[in-house]
Amino acid sequence: MPTLLYNNRLARPSFHSALNEMLRDTLPAQTKPTESFNPAADVLESPEGFQLQLVLPGVAKEDVKIDFQEGRLTVSGERKAPEAAENAPKFRRVESGYGTFSRTFRLPDTVAVTAISAELTDGILHLTLPFDSKKVGKLQIEVR
Repeated sequence: MPTLLYNNRLARPSFHSALNEMLRDTLPAQTKPTESFNPAADVLESPEGFQLQLVLPGVAKEDVKIDFQEGRLTVSGERKAPEAAENAPKFRRVESGYGTFSRTFRLPDTVAVTAISAELTDGILHLTLPFDSKKVGKLQIEVR
């Protein structure tokens, strides 16, 4: 912890001033929730298909919509910010994403679109995108 010079004496900063210093950052601090955000996404591939995971903390499953159209899978929804009541704590710093979101992913033809499933667990939306076993995605042809 840094020391300060106070009346020609070394003094340690108070907890409150140390906390304020810690909360300050080189980036400008937001003090109110945003109107939209872009959730992080991870895509994994296995022999059975793809797994798509979106980080959606605090989003209720009824606030998530998943659509497929023309080869694109779109996940959209909303994370509602806490309502500001008169005597409620005020936002001091906001780094969480609130508001609406939408992510679109182009799917390969090898995905069985009608077999896609989704589950929201512990703030992570898990989408299973199985490969279509009737379609061939890779083939080596022997020359005769």
